[in-house]
Amino acid sequence: MVPTTTMIRDALAMYLSQKGMSINQFSGQSGINSGTLSRILSGQQPIAMDHLERITKAMDLPEDYFYSLYVDECFYYSSPTWRRLRPFLVRSAALGRLDCIEQVVQNLLENLVYAPMLFEVAEGLFQEGLWQAAELLYKNVSASEKYQNSERLAVCQYRLFRIAIGDDQMRNLQAAHLFEGYLERLDEADQLDGLNHLGHVYGSMNRWHKVDELAKKMLQLATLRYNLQQQSNRSESNEKKTEKPLYFYILYAQLIRSAVCKELGDFNSALDWVSLYMDGSWIQEDNEEVKRTMAQFQEWGTANRLLYRVLGGQFEVLSAYVEYISHRPDEIFIGLYNIILSANRYDWNVDSILERFAAYIPYRTYSTEFGDYNRQVMLEQHTQFLAEMAAYCLHNERKEGIRFILQSLESSARINNESNILKCVDLFEQHRHLADEEEKEQYKHLIREVQDSHEKKIVQATCFL
Repeated sequence: MVPTTTMIRDALAMYLSQKGMSINQFSGQSGINSGTLSRILSGQQPIAMDHLERITKAMDLPEDYFYSLYVDECFYYSSPTWRRLRPFLVRSAALGRLDCIEQVVQNLLENLVYAPMLFEVAEGLFQEGLWQAAELLYKNVSASEKYQNSERLAVCQYRLFRIAIGDDQMRNLQAAHLFEGYLERLDEADQLDGLNHLGHVYGSMNRWHKVDELAKKMLQLATLRYNLQQQSNRSESNEKKTEKPLYFYILYAQLIRSAVCKELGDFNSALDWVSLYMDGSWIQEDNEEVKRTMAQFQEWGTANRLLYRVLGGQFEVLSAYVEYISHRPDEIFIGLYNIILSANRYDWNVDSILERFAAYIPYRTYSTEFGDYNRQVMLEQHTQFLAEMAAYCLHNERKEGIRFILQSLESSARINNESNILKCVDLFEQHRHLADEEEKEQYKHLIREVQDSHEKKIVQATCFL
């Protein structure tokens, strides 16, 4: 292994000496012109990123072996140039060298002229899924522009919001609150997508009035933009694109408002919104994407018309709803969740349905025409589903309800869902006599984990330990 030295050219010179190689021989090995190598070794020419990669490979070293030294090469032994730094940032991101990115950024942002260039690199990394590196760049660009009130600052905050969203509901909520202050500074295309992602966060936490507020804004903005687009008879080729076509946001906002009405128990209003998002006669485009989109919304609408009647207590509709979802595997879990809710609300026996769809009880991901269902929403629903399954089993005096409580409690702690934690604690304490010693120990272990990571009110609720 080549010892670390103060400069890369020193390491190269030592390597040539140890191997007894001439510059011409190393030129053939590395593919770098011998004259260029000579100038690099004499300090007359800075090392380009391509040269660094060729030298490192020819010396049979890990690709990022000289990366820390290369930062010094770029800033202390030569003048920094974007032509060298940009590819270095991109490769550092790909190799997970966040330390090198941090060093480069801290040096560059002493001169704010580099902020737009770093932002452009961050956007590329974000699109490639290199979110850790992109996050570092967005945070630094945001810090440099915090007094600018610019759209670029707003986009940075939007991307940081997207990156921050994970399984922890409290952290998601904090990220949503921080981003909302920047929402209206975004281009309208990003606003629509931002409203959509915010709606998912608040929906996963059952904050339905907030979800409805966001859906109203989405519907208003998407409708306005769509009408302007059609009236001017122009394409959006010169405008920033939304993730989905504009008509999708109109339909999806109507679907969200329908779902909010359902969650608030207003099933008649929910059905009115279903009729709206199933009707695409106003869409002026006529292509395969429109046909696929409308097919998906009509499928959802057909299922939801049956579902809302089931949730309203119409037991006679249940068999039709079950038959409908049975042919659509990606809809079965959502259907099962709502069926168990109705069973607990109206004291129905749905044992045969649970047995029929037993394979859909464990957590899994589900897809639609537009991609996977939102992970945060699905985790929340599955956590609540387990608690509802526990309540159903225990109401029918079945010991397996204890197992569902423990599963729901574990999931609740993982996603930081405090209300469901309390629900599980209450259920277990009511039915503690049904638990065996192993289940009681598992419960105590889970509660201790909760106490270590949650607020005082959770600790007080579990003080029996």
